[in-house]
Amino acid sequence: MSKPSDVTRADFDRYFVPTYAPTEFIPARGEGARVWDTADKEYIDLAGGIAVTSVGHCHPAVVKALTDQASTLWHVSNLHMTEPALRLAKKLVDATFADRVFFCNSGAEANEGALKMARRRAVNVHGEGKDEIIAFTNSFHGRTFFTVTTGGQPKYSEGFGPRPGAVTHLPFNDIDALKAAVSDKTCAIVVEPLQGEGGVNPATPEFLKAARELCDQFDALLVFDEVQTGNGRTGSLFAYEQTGVVPDILSTAKGMGNGFPIGAVLAKEEPASHMTPGTHGTTYGGNPLACAVAEAVFDIISSEDVLAGVKERGEILKTALENINRECLCFREVRGQGLLIGCELSAEFEGKAGALVGLLAKHGVLALVAGPNTLRLAPPLTISGEELAEGINRTSRAVANFVSA
Repeated sequence: MSKPSDVTRADFDRYFVPTYAPTEFIPARGEGARVWDTADKEYIDLAGGIAVTSVGHCHPAVVKALTDQASTLWHVSNLHMTEPALRLAKKLVDATFADRVFFCNSGAEANEGALKMARRRAVNVHGEGKDEIIAFTNSFHGRTFFTVTTGGQPKYSEGFGPRPGAVTHLPFNDIDALKAAVSDKTCAIVVEPLQGEGGVNPATPEFLKAARELCDQFDALLVFDEVQTGNGRTGSLFAYEQTGVVPDILSTAKGMGNGFPIGAVLAKEEPASHMTPGTHGTTYGGNPLACAVAEAVFDIISSEDVLAGVKERGEILKTALENINRECLCFREVRGQGLLIGCELSAEFEGKAGALVGLLAKHGVLALVAGPNTLRLAPPLTISGEELAEGINRTSRAVANFVSA
């Protein structure tokens, strides 16, 4: 049972900057893929805190890693290096294409660092004229001014005055447009292998291969934003492993810390070498608490059994959603990879993804949107068969009510 709460949803309206529109209920505790609110109502978590709680709520190994580290060392300045950070960096390099790692606190910071690395490298090697970053419509790369400008959704960047320059947006998956745009001025192409916030849209293998070839041709860097798709979300440690394309730089965060703030830039030796002492930094990035947690998460999600389970449960969930759609005819398409799945609403229900998420919550399911027309599901990678089945049953009932309303 949850303890009686001395706070209410009304306190948000009184005290917070109104950048969010939170639910009326307040989550109070969680275990595995289940969450209970302050009224002790239970929810199946098919949102994962926006693909963050990769190994579920209060996983014993992660709780132990945090509490053990909390009783040992919390923080030192970046004049020093700690054992958890050193261990985590080695594991990430050994498991990926990368030679170097930079730790930070979030996906936005990871993308900020990745883009700064690309610009810095271009300036050092080619001079000031090579500064163009190519990104894509419906992309999302974070909320700093640089990353929100790079993201291909104007609604997030408009209304804040002049934006950083030399950022070009192209249609996603349009190889001809990409070939026409890349030039000697291009320093980087930044792309999500599977767009999350923009609608759970997968990049085609041909598109990513063309991006790689153009970067090689024009001495630009290929940057993969794997903030959402990384850390086992698609059924491999990182999504690039399933594309046949290797980037020069990769950003990641979200599921990396299971909710404890941490992000990382993974890079090949050459671009990383241009980030010398003083060129970039962070006060909290790579702190021992975050790295101890992230190492425990890494050890869980990098196992073959867990990654195979992600693919298996992803297919179960996608098939179930397709079956629901055959009965209710509310989705134009069910798409995604692993346990990142988007259900694009049919024309009859256009713009009502938020309403569907609200109805799912009433039926005891936590879910997400990916724009106004797409339901997004990103449950813990370790969700049990029982939890998944219950979540599917509740989702089926909610969707049936949604279409009949």
